Amino acid sequence: MIFINPKTDYAFKKIFGSSESKDILISFLNAMIYDGVSIIEDLEIINPNLPPRIQGLKDTYLDVQAKLKDGTLVIIEMQVLNVESFGKRVLYNAAKTYAFQLEAGGGYRMLKPVIALTITDFEMFKNSDLMISRFVYKEESTNLKYTDNNIQLVFIELPKFTKEQEELETLTDKWIYFMKYARTLTDVPETIDSIPEIHKAFGIANQVNLSREELEDLERREMFVYDQQGAISLGRKEGREEGREEGREEGREEGREEGREEGMREKAIAIARQLLDRLDDETISQSTGLSLEEVQNLRSLNS
Repeated sequence: MIFINPKTDYAFKKIFGSSESKDILISFLNAMIYDGVSIIEDLEIINPNLPPRIQGLKDTYLDVQAKLKDGTLVIIEMQVLNVESFGKRVLYNAAKTYAFQLEAGGGYRMLKPVIALTITDFEMFKNSDLMISRFVYKEESTNLKYTDNNIQLVFIELPKFTKEQEELETLTDKWIYFMKYARTLTDVPETIDSIPEIHKAFGIANQVNLSREELEDLERREMFVYDQQGAISLGRKEGREEGREEGREEGREEGREEGREEGMREKAIAIARQLLDRLDDETISQSTGLSLEEVQNLRSLNS
């Protein structure tokens, strides 16, 4: 058997966000948020896209969004690329989801908790050994939790998971193993196949159950992710190397610091031009440090 990669946005949504995925998502969220305890008994999978209600606000595109039985909103995102300001984006999406619950004239008492669950295919908190990190509002010196602490951020960092098949014990272990390794497996490991929801997730992920069009679309998306990873890595490396060299040369004439900054900026512009045909404006902006407006201007000049 060959399984699609659950870390791509298309596969993640198909496995966890489709109409047939309710029981899968309940098991997954109980594992990721509640350490495998069956806290969530029922939920509703809802539209994950939040268009701006106020002019000037950004659109919010999530992978999966669910509403629990008690009204709690859970927004779920799988992130493969480590782009600049990603942490701010997570908080923005959580705050926007929380605020947009209120209709005109609605009272604050109507606001329900929001849990933002983010799975990353990179190490986000390099100074921490924790694989699962949970953030809530607390008083800085006493750790007193804020009254009505209604926004919680939960991060799962896949690279920090190192258990082998024979070491999988908890429901959390088994779901994270599925997320990290499903694409590389040729059959379903017995250690996790006993979980009905994971067995079902493997069935959805089995390529034999996909149409040719779905497989081609999935392949294009995977190649796009790989291209982005390569372009971002190369762009950053070239920017650092050539920027340092240009900065040193110009620094001899106009001052070391000014030369370094100008050299870095010129190289950032050159790299941005190379990426115009491969990446979107926001990703180029995050990768090069140029403002979104500068990237848009470059695109208009090159069109």
